[in-house]
Amino acid sequence: MYYSTNYKSPIGEILLASDENSIVGLWIGQQKYMGSTMPKDITPKDDVPILKDGKAWLDDYFAGKKPKLSGLPIAPMGGPFKQQVWRILREIPYGGVTTYGSIAKELAKLMGKDSMSAQAVGGAVGHNPISIIIPCHRVVGAKGSLTGYAGGIDKKAALLVHEGADMAGLFVPGKSPCI
Repeated sequence: MYYSTNYKSPIGEILLASDENSIVGLWIGQQKYMGSTMPKDITPKDDVPILKDGKAWLDDYFAGKKPKLSGLPIAPMGGPFKQQVWRILREIPYGGVTTYGSIAKELAKLMGKDSMSAQAVGGAVGHNPISIIIPCHRVVGAKGSLTGYAGGIDKKAALLVHEGADMAGLFVPGKSPCI
C-alpha cells in the first residue's frame, strides 16, 4: 500500500509518497518522469507517520537546518544501476556539487570497469524518484552547466542557492552565469 501527502514549499507544491515504513517518492510540481517513477495506486493520506517525518525533514531543510539523510528511511524504486547512482548522490554534501562525469568515474571504479557513460548516469539521476532528499540537484554538467533537472532548472538553481552552494562558474545553458 502506498500513501501520499502534499507539502507547500518555497519552490512550489511537492507530492511526498511512502509505503508503511519509508519515503518512496518526492516530486516537485508535475516534474518530468513523475508518472514513470511514481508507484501505482497511491492513497492520499496525511496522517501516515513516515509522511509526517518526511514533512518534518522538509521543514528542517527549507529552514536551512541541514537535516541528515540518514535520519529518514527512504526506499527509492529502481534497478541496481539506478540504486548505485542514487547511493552516490546521497554522499554529495549539503551545498556541494559534483558532475555527471565524476559520478560515472566513481561507478566505473566500483564496477571494475575502465569507463562508464556520463549519459547513463544522467538518465539514472534524472529518474531519481525522491528529489531533494536524494540530492540530484547537486549534479551539474562538466563545465558547470545546470542541466538535467526533472523538476526544472529554475528549481535546481533555487535549491543550490538555498544550500549556499558556490554558484560562481555555474550557468544555465544559453544564459549568463548564475552569480
